[in-house]
Parts: sequence; C-alpha cells; structure tokens
Amino acid sequence: MKLNPVISIVLITAVMVTIATGCKKEDGPVANSPLSHIAMSEKLEIPAAIDLPVKFPGNYKRVATYYAEGVQKYKAQQKAGSDPGTYEWVFIAPQADLYDASNRTIGTHSAGPTWHLFGGKDSIHAQQFSPPRTAPSPDPASIDWLLLMPRTGTTPTGIFKDVIFIQRIATKGGKAPAKLPVSANETVEVSYTAVYRFTKANP
Repeated sequence: MKLNPVISIVLITAVMVTIATGCKKEDGPVANSPLSHIAMSEKLEIPAAIDLPVKFPGNYKRVATYYAEGVQKYKAQQKAGSDPGTYEWVFIAPQADLYDASNRTIGTHSAGPTWHLFGGKDSIHAQQFSPPRTAPSPDPASIDWLLLMPRTGTTPTGIFKDVIFIQRIATKGGKAPAKLPVSANETVEVSYTAVYRFTKANP
C-alpha cells in the first residue's frame, strides 16, 4: 500500500525524533536530573575553606553523594541594636528531598541539620565547625557552600556510620530575600538545590 506523502513525512519525522531522543539518553544523564547535577558536581573546584583537610591525604572514602531539592526557611526577627519595627530574616531550617544517582527519592534533609534515608536505619545530624567552614557560592544569588561535622553527642547510623565530614556544594538559590520583613510574624520559604557529600576516614 502506498502511503500519502504527508503521512510518510510525519512518520519519518517521528522515527527520527525517537532515535535522537534515545541517543541523547545513552550519551549521558538527562539534563537537570539528579544524576546530571551529581555528575556535574564532581567537576567542581572545591574551595580550600571547605575542602577535606590534607592531614591524611588520600585517606578518605566518600560513602554517599546526594542531590537535594527543597526550600530554606526564614523568619522575621527584630534586628539587634535597631529601632523597634526594624526586622531582618533569620534562618530557621532546610526542608528538602534527597535523590541518589539513579534519580530516586531516597530520603529527606531537615532541621538540625539532619539527613534521614527512608527505612529509618540511616541518619546523621551535623553541626558547624568552630569557626565555621564556609565559602561563597560562585553564584552570588545562592547560599554558601559548607563543610560540616557530625553533631557532638550523636552517632551517625547506617550508611553514614563513621562519616566525619559533610560538604554542601553546587548550591542554587536558597538565600533570604533582599526585601526585609516589615512585621515580626513573617516567614518565607526560598527554593534551593544542592549536592551533599558524606565522607569518612579510610583506615
């Protein structure tokens, strides 16, 4: 049966689009997927301020790398030393979903800060170093990159067992609004993404 020329063109175009799409998927991660963000983060130059200490060069083992997507929460607070009615944004907590390199949602990131994987056996609580180990994001509109440590008095469990460093890198968004609050009861949630690395000493 001879096909109408118009139908033939439509069919050929559909086949070519399908082939091109398939090739794109085989060539690498789908753009903007958790996998693509994790892969791109491996090419980043890590600032010295948040890099792993060189005391034991090569004696580290990365146990997990996750992509986070969610919000940074802020609330209004009276600005210290200012006139009554002058407020500023104060950070409260993150709230984000965690994704692994297979693009699966595998846990959450929340106040503490804490990271919990689904199933309840894998969790870690963190705190800042003293003084804090931070580096500005290359993107001025994004929150800082960080190097954190497990919270004193807590024990990382599951996959996080023996983790001694947590790095937040590749941040996008999350900064408090430039426009200051005008009342004490204001809150705001700012969208952000980041990559978190969990590392332990390698005996």
